[in-house]
Parts: sequence; structure tokens; C-alpha cells
Amino acid sequence: MGSSFSNSVGGIMKRTVVQIVRRPIYWFGFLIIPLFCFLFIASMLSNGLPTRVPSAMVDRDGSPLSREVTQSLGSMEMVDITESLDDFSAARNALQEGRIYGFFLIPENFQSDLLAGRKPEITYYTNMAYFVPGSMLFKAFATTAVYTKVGVAATVADMVGANAASLTPLVQPVNIQMRGIGNPNLNYGIYLGNSFIPACLQLLIMVMTCFTLGQEIKHGGSRRLMQMANGSIVKAIFGKLFPQTVIWWVVAFFMTIFLYRYAHYAMNGSWGWLLLSEGMFVLASQGFALFIFGVFPNLRLSLSVCALTGILAFSLAAFSFPVQSMYGGMAIFSYILPVRYNFLIYVDQALNGIDIYYSRIWYVAYIIFMVLPLTLLWRIKKYMMHPVYVP
Repeated sequence: MGSSFSNSVGGIMKRTVVQIVRRPIYWFGFLIIPLFCFLFIASMLSNGLPTRVPSAMVDRDGSPLSREVTQSLGSMEMVDITESLDDFSAARNALQEGRIYGFFLIPENFQSDLLAGRKPEITYYTNMAYFVPGSMLFKAFATTAVYTKVGVAATVADMVGANAASLTPLVQPVNIQMRGIGNPNLNYGIYLGNSFIPACLQLLIMVMTCFTLGQEIKHGGSRRLMQMANGSIVKAIFGKLFPQTVIWWVVAFFMTIFLYRYAHYAMNGSWGWLLLSEGMFVLASQGFALFIFGVFPNLRLSLSVCALTGILAFSLAAFSFPVQSMYGGMAIFSYILPVRYNFLIYVDQALNGIDIYYSRIWYVAYIIFMVLPLTLLWRIKKYMMHPVYVP
């Protein structure tokens, strides 16, 4: 019986490998597109933190103090003052055209009003449609405004003969110290790279899994597949997907080793548990895709559902919006995606380096995704044995 199983499964595996080698679309789906996405995201975030964001200065005062503010703002690492504009309308147009991501506006009579105690208003605008550069500029603009306030207070105190140092507790009564736990350098790559790369990988795994099975039904190859498996859907699925699993393992392990060994991403835990997570993540993604194919055993429908689910994972997995702030009905969906547990294990093991005991439930979630398609194997077998392609 063991020999029969190995022969049938081995024949299906050989058939699958030949299909992968002969069809360029499989090369793109299994290797070229994943590596392109990985290299694109890794290189884009290689500097860690965005720097030199294009911005503009609108100085309507032209006083020594306003020029000093402009110089201080331009010296910041995150800010690149590419334009010096005369009025609000010109700055708004530049912002809408995408030439800049924000601008800092100093009003008329800024210095004279400030020294006279008339409290002039500094205004700054950022384009939050581009969240990362907009947030960086907002932080830089806010910091400049605070420093300007402190500098003017010190100047006024010096003019009246007071001790400028005594004003510090009044201007900044609470001294804030920020300590980034797990990511002390505030490296965007360490967070986004380990979020977006697995999400892209999950999307491709799901799409390619449904594509390969849907192609068998579309072109009538599923009957031949079931004959080679002696009517066993388990043999057919295992022989069909295992060569793909090996390819995905190689891709996932390569990405992981590159990020942590050569890109020097934070690794405060165990390599073994993290690599186990990546291996189980591949199987969980395939299991989730197989479950979707069982619900929609049709090439077009299963691909559409996998693509939609994979794209929504970038938001629903809480990469760009925290689960705690989602509406209750939406937050539930974050826990039906394998990539969510990949991220939680990454935070526990790589960033925080905590004991595996506290991450055990996330590995159990992987196993649930792996066994989930077993509930619909009967349905997949039915369509494999009697393929009906619905365009």
C-alpha cells in the first residue's frame, strides 16, 4: 500500500514539476514576482526612515526671526525645502499638484507681533493622503513651531534682564523621553518590511494555489489527475501542491534570512521558531486558499476571492490600522488571515524576544488553517471527478 501511495503521488509530483518548468506563467508566479516584490520593498525601505521630504516655505514676514525659522526648518533631516513661495494660493497649488507634501506659513508682521506679545499664528499644512511623508513633515513642522516659541521666550527674557534658563520649566513643564521598544532606531523597514512582504507572499501563494487547481478543471486535466491518484483526493492534492510548497519554502526562507542576516533587521529571539513560523505560514496560506477553492471550485471565482482577500489583508491584518481601533465587525476579519499570525509571531519572537510559551496560540492558528480545507475535500473531489468549467 505504501508503494502504491508513493508511486501515484510521485507521478503527480513529476507531472506538476513538468508543468511548472514548461509554463512561463508559473515562473513568474512562483519566483519572479515574489522576488521582485521583495527586492522592491526591501530596497525602498533600506534607509529605514524617509528623509528629505519635499516641502515649501511661505515667508510673508521676511524678518530676521522668520529667516532664522526657515533656516532651522531646512536643517532638519526629514525636510527638504524645495520651493520658497509668496502666498498661500501658490503653496496650495504646489501641494495639489504633488510637487510638495506640505508647507510652512509665517504670517506678516510675525516678528513685531511676537515681540509685542500679540500672539501671531504659525500655520503648517501637510498632505495626509500620503501618510508617511505627511506624518514626517507634520512632526518636523510641529517641532519647529515649539522651538520657535522657546527661542522667542528666551529672547524676550534676555531683553528684560530675566534669566532665560528659568523659563524652561514654564515653556516645557514636562520633559518627555521617547524610547522605542523593539525598534529603538524607529526604522520603518523593520516594521513595514516584515508586514508587507509576508502579505505579498500570502497573496501570491493563495492566487497560485487556486490557479493551478482551477486550471486542471478548466482544461479537463482533473480527471487525469484523479486517475493518477487512484481516485484519492488526498493523494491528488498532496502531489499537486507539495512541489509548490517546496518552492514557497525556499522563497520564504530566503527572504527571512536576507532580512535578518544581511539587512540586519532586529532579531531578539530564536531563529528556529521564526523559521518554523515561516514554514507553517506557507502551509497555512495554502490551506486557506484550498478552503476558498472548496467553497468556489471555479477558476475565475476562486482567483477573485483570493485576490480580494489578499489585498484587504494589508488593512485588515492591522498593518496600517490597529485592530483595537477597528469597528468590532471589521476587527473579526483580521483573525481569519494567516498573515496576521505571521506578524504576531514576528513581533513576539524577533522584536520582543519573549518565550515561545506566549506565542503558542499563534502556531495553533496556523494548524487550524492547515486542516480547514479537510472539511471541503469531498466538494473538491466532486468537481475534480466531474469538471464543469463555468467562464
